[in-house]
Amino acid sequence: MTPRKNKNSQTSSFGTSNRESHDSSIFYSRNLYETNQNELSNKELSKIEINEIGDLVDKIYCQSSENMQLPDNCVGLAFTSPPYNVGKEYDLDMSLDDYLELINNVGKEVYRVLRPGGRYIINVANLGRKPYIPLTSLFHNIHSEIGFLPMGEIIWQKAKGASGSCAWGSWKSAKAPRLRDIHEYLLVFAKQSFSRPDRGDSDISKEEFMDGTLSVWNIPPESAKRIGHPAPFSIPLAERVIRLFSYVDDVVLDPFVGSGTTCLAAKINKRHYVGFDISEEYCSIAEERIRAEELQPSLFEKS
Repeated sequence: MTPRKNKNSQTSSFGTSNRESHDSSIFYSRNLYETNQNELSNKELSKIEINEIGDLVDKIYCQSSENMQLPDNCVGLAFTSPPYNVGKEYDLDMSLDDYLELINNVGKEVYRVLRPGGRYIINVANLGRKPYIPLTSLFHNIHSEIGFLPMGEIIWQKAKGASGSCAWGSWKSAKAPRLRDIHEYLLVFAKQSFSRPDRGDSDISKEEFMDGTLSVWNIPPESAKRIGHPAPFSIPLAERVIRLFSYVDDVVLDPFVGSGTTCLAAKINKRHYVGFDISEEYCSIAEERIRAEELQPSLFEKS
């Protein structure tokens, strides 16, 4: 009897277009991946105690997320957009070193409270042009040093860029042309394992999974005026992150909760939530939006 051939695609020197059942072991056996990525074995993961969050869940805390009063290993997903320190009304005028220290302090706390295999998704944009500040690179370095496993980055394309506006700098001249950003990034990190060692229910559709596992997401931004926050998430963006990277009934954390979109999307999609912010005004906005959804669930229809 002729042995049945393995139909799985394998890493090829010329690549492959097949996205399903791909055997990438050849690629990951190369010397490029010989360094320790801080990933734990299944045996090591099984020894870690998972804690329940108890009655601390489904709340917005008006305090700094540099010291979260949450137990270790209790959160399935953290998704946030930290302040960019660029002069929005909620920003402090911090030096770059002080700003990165804040990001590092919060990152350490997020790492502590995440479950093994839990994900930390950070929405961030690179800044300026004179000089250009690559926050994405700086954030990668900070979170890798904390111990996070980098899983990739998603380009969130917020606009088509076909309008009449441009950054100019120097009009139609090589003297000083300026690039105009129409995108931001979602940096994807994991704690201790690239795969969730636990099992749960996923509620993402086939179509959204296929779209969500592409590296470019075309999702319009939210109206700042409508929400009452200078830089709010769009609910569809938060929903895609939540359905792609968390199980139903997971706890979803936002350490810079702002207007509360992450927590609102978590509630709409049958997850629990915890949010932190130092602004009493924005904590109130977040609580009002969640309360409105509780009173009138159809107000925020699932995307």
